[in-house]
Amino acid sequence: MNNQQNSLALEDPLPGQRIIQLSLQPLNSKRLANLCGLQNDHLKLIEQRLGVDLRNRGHDFEISGEARRANVAAAILEQLYKETATEDLQLETIHLHLQEAGLEALEEEGVKDNFTPTSIRTPKVNVRPRGANQQGYVHSIRQHDINFGIGPAGTGKTYLAVACAVEALMKDEIRRILLVRPAVEAGEKLGFLPGDLSQKIDPYLRPLYDALYEMLGFEQVGKMIEKNVIEVAPLAFMRGRTLNNAYVILDESQNTTREQMKMFLTRIGFGTTAVITGDITQIDLPRGTHSGLTHVMTVLQNVQGIGITRFENRDVVRHPLVQRIVQAYDLAESAAEIEQQNKRSYKHGN
Repeated sequence: MNNQQNSLALEDPLPGQRIIQLSLQPLNSKRLANLCGLQNDHLKLIEQRLGVDLRNRGHDFEISGEARRANVAAAILEQLYKETATEDLQLETIHLHLQEAGLEALEEEGVKDNFTPTSIRTPKVNVRPRGANQQGYVHSIRQHDINFGIGPAGTGKTYLAVACAVEALMKDEIRRILLVRPAVEAGEKLGFLPGDLSQKIDPYLRPLYDALYEMLGFEQVGKMIEKNVIEVAPLAFMRGRTLNNAYVILDESQNTTREQMKMFLTRIGFGTTAVITGDITQIDLPRGTHSGLTHVMTVLQNVQGIGITRFENRDVVRHPLVQRIVQAYDLAESAAEIEQQNKRSYKHGN
């Protein structure tokens, strides 16, 4: 048997159903145990998420279920087994591979693989975008000077933007990275915050710092902040500046006002890439204040040279429950909106 390829035999027992016989090569008991997980937890997760049955005797697997889902399961097992050569698999890794397969898309269109996989190289980690939307987002950032990433929490909007910024800095394509965020509290009053400007806004920029630490290391990030290679600033302090040869990330942009968004976008100079991320379902602005993000999407929708990526619930790459929570909130908000409309209609009818 060829050690470079896995043997794959297909049978179709019933219309729409498939049994796949899969033999994983090369034979290696440690890699097999890594693939299966403690008490076969990894295989159980694949079964549960894809709705297939997995049986194995050593390196020989039998996968049965709906044809497209069985094909996806086989492809995931093959890919994961390749990764066992260099990686200690965790449940999170399995979840990310399943997420990348686009399970929701299987219901309507099957598996999509019409994009060219890419990765982002940083000093500490190589970041691999998951799924078509994340791949398209990274491609857009690399092609356009101004980019918007809009969607629910956990879709990788901010993390991928930071990774692209670090990669560009390491390649000397830019001179510095600016991390910008409106200092708006998420539904709670924090009161007076002690310290200098940087210390006051640090709590709001923590997700950006966490990504930088993972990609560059604590010591390197500290040195770059001291030299102003990495700069953090509240959005209000951007007024009057022109930013050249920089990478600017505006995070939580749903909490900008219309005036702030216009001010930020007109700061962009030559050789600068701007990435604006936000979730229009989590606006924390005072009642009656309109979000600059929702407004700018209307204003710039037909402007050439601007990249816009819209993430959906199925792009969430955190714990599987996060995706379900986002969906539940969306359904509840839609139901509440319909109820309000019905009440208004009933009131006007009477």
